Amino acid sequence: MKKLVELIAKALVDNPDKVQVSQLEGEQSSIIELKVAPEDVGKVIGKQGRNVQAIRIILSAAGMKLKKRYILELIEKE
Repeated sequence: MKKLVELIAKALVDNPDKVQVSQLEGEQSSIIELKVAPEDVGKVIGKQGRNVQAIRIILSAAGMKLKKRYILELIEKE
């Protein structure tokens, strides 16, 4: 899942080299932290949050197959 989020995020932003994805594992859920440059946060969120919502839907659908819940958190780098 980490690679999937990284691939999608790098396609959306202007600075793909500043994209960092980390994953915190739990028993039934995982938190995926997506860090992007401050100027790219708006591109990842999209109009009315559509881009980030679409990424979360993809994670949810893939998680159902693996019987695991994935939570995406967007973190702005400094």
